Amino acid sequence: MERAAELSAGAPVRHAGGCHCGRVRFDVLAPADVDVLDCNCSMCSRSAYLHLIVGAGEFRLLSGAGDLVEYTFGTGVAKHRFCRHCGVKSFYVPRSHPDGVSVNARCLDPSTIASMKITPYDGRNWDKARSDLAAR
Repeated sequence: MERAAELSAGAPVRHAGGCHCGRVRFDVLAPADVDVLDCNCSMCSRSAYLHLIVGAGEFRLLSGAGDLVEYTFGTGVAKHRFCRHCGVKSFYVPRSHPDGVSVNARCLDPSTIASMKITPYDGRNWDKARSDLAAR
């Protein structure tokens, strides 16, 4: 309990994470209390992806660059990156933030997460959901 209170103090922390086999490792600078989006699009709903979206400068790939494969579809803007060994997509470049990174919060090591607020996102109706999000 003391550790959770310490993490919730407000300052961003470095969260570590990676794929299932451990070849791909990264860290990301974000609050200890993370807000994530649960998207229902065809890609995210199939993989139970929880989006923690950060600027590119807050993300560092520590290992496994050569172990990643890329998949694109539709507009080709999103760059879905998967570990070629275990198949896990622990992060990618999202269509909504092509200059940023979306980290799968389920791939973060839990020791630095104080809390996680999950907000549904209607990715099936992407254009409308984007304009609703921008209006906030």
